[in-house]
Order: sequence, then structure tokens, then C-alpha cells
Amino acid sequence: MLTRVAYLGPKGTYAEQAAKALAELEKLDSPVFSPCKGLRSVVDNLANNLCEAAVVPIENSVEGGVTTTLDSLWRHENLFIHRALVLPIKHSLMSSGSISKISEVLSHPQAIAQCSQWLNDNIPNAVHLPTNSTAEAIRMVRGSLFRAAIGSKDASEDLNILAYPINDIEGNCTRFVLLSKNNIKVDGNKASMAFSLKSNSPGALLKALNCIANLGLNMSRIESRPSKRELGEYVFFIDLDLNNNNKKDFENITKELSPLCNQIINFGCYFGSEVD
Repeated sequence: MLTRVAYLGPKGTYAEQAAKALAELEKLDSPVFSPCKGLRSVVDNLANNLCEAAVVPIENSVEGGVTTTLDSLWRHENLFIHRALVLPIKHSLMSSGSISKISEVLSHPQAIAQCSQWLNDNIPNAVHLPTNSTAEAIRMVRGSLFRAAIGSKDASEDLNILAYPINDIEGNCTRFVLLSKNNIKVDGNKASMAFSLKSNSPGALLKALNCIANLGLNMSRIESRPSKRELGEYVFFIDLDLNNNNKKDFENITKELSPLCNQIINFGCYFGSEVD
């Protein structure tokens, strides 16, 4: 049986690398990789049963949470994380021309942000133009003598590599997650969830965090996003570290938080891996 895996396309993106690695780690049955235009489209494809799995970036070590992914996950509460993978990101600047003639730099907004200091130091007069993905940027600059793209060196094909690596932080990496509509796993070293509070009052968030702490669960990440309903109302995304001693405690977390929360989404337990 084929397993269709949606990812941020076109071919040649870091997301495609992550999708292939995650499919192998999860031992997906005969994976067929389906590139999508835009992160929202990747998640929507899974939510609308156009594929069986989806791979999206959820966090970058330099720029933080990928907001489009977080917002999309909050909209679709029937999606679960099955595995996470941390992928090292090393950007290159590529073009059909030379660096002295570059006046426009194209790439995904996250990639541009991750290289902002290098761009300012080396081609300060170049205009930055956002694209849906790094691979799309590479396609758009092909044949141009004044345009350059930021993307994976492996996807450069016939373009000149003008500089590599150009990311501002040497240890730049992105965490990708494999999503599915299948039931939550009961095993793993990580868990993720999101919740909105019933009350926007002093101490409301602290009470929720104390519930988690009292269960003996360590939060490795907490991030807020606007609820988009009214100013000052937020959704909180958290990651938890799991071990053999606290996995049963995690099973009680929804019950403990329910009196304090309007909505709770449990994305499940999963294993996290890293690419050397």
C-alpha cells in the first residue's frame, strides 16, 4: 500500500530531505512524496485526506517557531506528531551571475532571516524577495545575472555557488515533524500539546504551568501564538520530555488542565532524532 507524504516543495527543499529521512525512520510503506506550494497547503492536504502523512518544519534554532505550522496545527485538532527530526541547515548563495552583480536575493522568509547578517555584510544593497520555498527561489533565479537564491547546495544544479555556508549561526538547524491522522502513539521521548486558557487574568498561565510541573513533566519548549479571536488572547504550544517514570503522568495531563482551559489539543508522544 502506497503512503503519500506531503511536504513543502518543489523538489530540492530542505523539507524534501527531511521527508525522505523521516519516512525511512518511521518505516513508511512505499512512500510517494508529494510537493506542495506553501506550508498551509501541506497541512491542509493531510487534513483533507489527500495524503496519509505530511512533513513540516516546526522550529528553527535561530528564528524560533515556524508560525504557519503552529497556526495550522491549531486549526486541525485531529493531526498527530509521529516523529521529529532535527536537520542541520547550511545555506548557500547561488546564481547564474557573479556576486558583484547581485541586486536581488530570493528565498523563503526563514532562510533570508537566518542569513540576514551575512547578506548585510556582503551584499548590503541587494533587495530581499520572499518565495514559498528555497527550491522555488532557485528555480526563479536560473538564467538571471542579477538575481541570487539562498538554498541547499545540493539543489543548485547548474547555478554557480557564490558563497557557502552563509547562515549567520554555524549550528543552524530546523526541527521537522512527521504528521498523520492515525491515533496517538503511547511511546516516545517527547510529547507536544497546545491549549488556550479560560481566563485572561493574572496567574492563569502560571496555574496551568504548575499543573504540568506537579505531574513531574519537564517543559523543553513553550511558545505563544495569537488566538486570532481578540487582542491579548493566546494559544500556548508546549513540548515535554518523557521518560519511563513520567509517561503515565502525561496520560493525566488533559484531565488536570481541563478546568483551566477552553481547548486542549494533544499531538501525542513520539521519538525525536538528529541528523549528524
